[in-house]
Amino acid sequence: MTSRRQFILSSIGALGGISILNSGCMQTTNKEADTSSYADSLQSLQGSITIAHTSSQFEREPLISPFGFKGGYLSELWQAISYLQSENGKHAIGLGTQSVLWSDEKIFSSHSEAGGNTYMYALTERALHLLNKVSFSSPMDLIDPLFEEIYKYGKLVTSNPDLRKTFALNALVSVDNALWLLYAKENGITNFDRLIPQEFQSTFSEKHAKLAAIPLISYNVNPEGLRKEVDMGYFFMKIKIGQAGTQQEMLEKDKNRLREIHNILKDIRTPYTENEKLPYYFDANGRYESKDMFNRFLDYAGKIGAFDQIVMIEEPFPEKMEIDVSDIPIRLAADESAHTDKDTIERIQMGYKAIALKPIAKTLSMTMKIAKAATDRGIPCFCADLTVNPVLVEWNKNIAARLKSFPGLGNLGLVESNGHQNYVNWNKMQQYFPQHDASWVGVKEGFYYTNDEYFNNGGGIFDPIPHYEAIFNK
Repeated sequence: MTSRRQFILSSIGALGGISILNSGCMQTTNKEADTSSYADSLQSLQGSITIAHTSSQFEREPLISPFGFKGGYLSELWQAISYLQSENGKHAIGLGTQSVLWSDEKIFSSHSEAGGNTYMYALTERALHLLNKVSFSSPMDLIDPLFEEIYKYGKLVTSNPDLRKTFALNALVSVDNALWLLYAKENGITNFDRLIPQEFQSTFSEKHAKLAAIPLISYNVNPEGLRKEVDMGYFFMKIKIGQAGTQQEMLEKDKNRLREIHNILKDIRTPYTENEKLPYYFDANGRYESKDMFNRFLDYAGKIGAFDQIVMIEEPFPEKMEIDVSDIPIRLAADESAHTDKDTIERIQMGYKAIALKPIAKTLSMTMKIAKAATDRGIPCFCADLTVNPVLVEWNKNIAARLKSFPGLGNLGLVESNGHQNYVNWNKMQQYFPQHDASWVGVKEGFYYTNDEYFNNGGGIFDPIPHYEAIFNK
């Protein structure tokens, strides 16, 4: 019987004239992918850990209802699973959640949903193929050449020279996590603090006892659903704006949405903000094409009395709109435009005053570099979600619990988590995680609570997960 992975690798050629070799290496039918200096540099690395075998698989997880942002809608999310084994016989399994719409909306809109996911999975396969027989001492040695090679390769296989860097980074998450877990096993590490390289330890030096959990209010969350989140104790809301349509149509929809939400939330009080009002966190996903249009949204927020509750707005403008935003009177956050540490520095220079970290979307390795670039320049960071599975939530929380508090929120960590709102099989997926009953796993009245055990064992991310182990034991 043909496995799901084998089917994908044999049928991907229908997407754009490409074929997969048995080794997992992809080549074009028109011209061979040339060997690059990045691939050569991977092979030339020296280190104490040598990768002897790689493999992968994926699972398709349906969503409860169409999940809308960037003017599009997702119906499922693929969970990539990467396997690495060292010459010493130790192995590790890393997970990743693919979000094609988030990482490159043009790839999403120009292919079927499965087609876009297939392209991303092909990049994961390519990365694993490149790592075979590679030696390394730390995953940080690998991230730059691996990313550059996979990004170049992604442009080739998608026939898109403007492929967004986040598409390649998203494809590398499961691989990078497997590398860190293999590194941990080889070095006897079961504590996340010991996983962090020395140069990044000051960036991740906090130990928050409480993490404010941020639910996502997408286009299709109605007022009753929003009120339900508040009644459950959530106080920091991430609200999607930048709806489908022309710029004027989008603005009108966003104004109506803001008015609807503000009417529900404006009189609710919380002890966790300086003005005791609920903070609004908007995410436009780059949909506003001009400052004028965006300022009209802000003007409307002022008109209805909502302006003072807006603590930040994420990615209002398209990535290619490289403009000075320091004159905008709201804290703007960079997310998908801050692909790498270099991109992050550029965004900060443009006037962005917060960075949304996504170790679950841009790899842990790249996230460490991004976070250091931001904190070294006095720019606050927090952890955003990618609607990831329960295991990856713990990876995100490990970072969020160690970041400096976000301005105006007191001694709190800040992490978005919306999987419980969106996955059909969320409860089943939680059961895969061996420590799913631990006190730190669930949200209690709007917060994740940590303790000494959590910090000592990394929230359970170092534990083998029988569900995924069984995939590679067949």
